[in-house]
Amino acid sequence: MVTSVSNTSATNSSATSSTSSTNGLATTYETFLGLLTAQIKNQDPLSPMDSTQWTNQLVQYTSVEQQLKANEYLKSLVGLGAGNMASSVNMIGKTAIADIDTQTFKDKPLTWHYELASTASQVGVEVLDADGKTVWKGTSDQLNKGDNTFTWDGKDSTGNTVKEGDYTLKVTATSASGSAIANAISVQQRVDATELIDGEIVLRMGNSLIAMSAITGVRETADA
Repeated sequence: MVTSVSNTSATNSSATSSTSSTNGLATTYETFLGLLTAQIKNQDPLSPMDSTQWTNQLVQYTSVEQQLKANEYLKSLVGLGAGNMASSVNMIGKTAIADIDTQTFKDKPLTWHYELASTASQVGVEVLDADGKTVWKGTSDQLNKGDNTFTWDGKDSTGNTVKEGDYTLKVTATSASGSAIANAISVQQRVDATELIDGEIVLRMGNSLIAMSAITGVRETADA
């Protein structure tokens, strides 16, 4: 928590510095534009500006404009990152809901949530490995409309524990008439930590690292 606060302060300082630099560049830019315009208006028609000088000044003009835009983009990105990091830190200890169907298995059973659009007559479930191969297949006895859960013990169809890695749940629900029922899978777990990996904020939920962009809801953890 202390580190996050420090990072936020540093970000605010950086944003302030960026604003000052941008203002300075804006003044230089406006001055340069005014001088260039005056030079064009007042040049001697019988001895116009050398084409090389004209080209160089246009290049300077473009460079200043691009630098101004780059500073504005950087300022926006810094502010966005600081806000997301603060939000992710506030999630620690709470249960986050992620609209994903893949989790990382290591040494503990994995639990998924699946929401049914209507009550089903049968729900088939499959667990697929990272290569898309089915390692376990069966049925679930949770058939009600709304939120349901399925827990996989990490064993394949022969009863052997699978190797560590990412595994995906696939749900197929049908009605009594055999019609397909829409379903949505999610992961709902306690957030243990937040990290910045390759410029993206991710949450550690169990053994899985889940992008913050996949989070659709947060609630207080029941056992907190």
